[in-house]
Amino acid sequence: MNTLTVYMTIKQSVLPCPLKLPTGADSSIKENFKTRMLALQFFLKVLVIILTIHAELILAGISNKCLACICKVESGCKRNIGCRLDGGSYSCGPFQIKNVYWKDCYRPGRGYRQCANNYYCAKRCTKTYMRRYGGRRCGTTCEDYARMHNGGPTGCRKSSTRSYWRKIRAAGCRRNS
Repeated sequence: MNTLTVYMTIKQSVLPCPLKLPTGADSSIKENFKTRMLALQFFLKVLVIILTIHAELILAGISNKCLACICKVESGCKRNIGCRLDGGSYSCGPFQIKNVYWKDCYRPGRGYRQCANNYYCAKRCTKTYMRRYGGRRCGTTCEDYARMHNGGPTGCRKSSTRSYWRKIRAAGCRRNS
């Protein structure tokens, strides 16, 4: 029995894939097999590249520029703004974070109000929230993130968040900021 070992190179790693051809296979079958395997190898390389790019876009998360626009719209980016009643619950700090939002960003800091009122903790919370709900659920543009910040995990699909996005644009951000 003849053994043909095909090596597929994907992202600089070599994976041996032993494949057995029937004994006595003629050269045209072997050539056809080699051609198909080369096509498969090319397809897999392209697929890995596409998936890598897509993953990097999702993992990159919200940009600092987009975060700055949200902060500007929410509070003028005032770091000592405190908490205020907003829609029946409190929103706190420069990003005007609600308790449920803080819980969704895995409760960083020493507590809700402490984190929301601390610029760096609130910024980290916002980034975590965007990583959690962005990507496949709501997208990866500044518009998507801003509308999520305003309307929750599916905020990018709610018509009620369009006016918030107009405020973010007026603050200097564009869709791909």
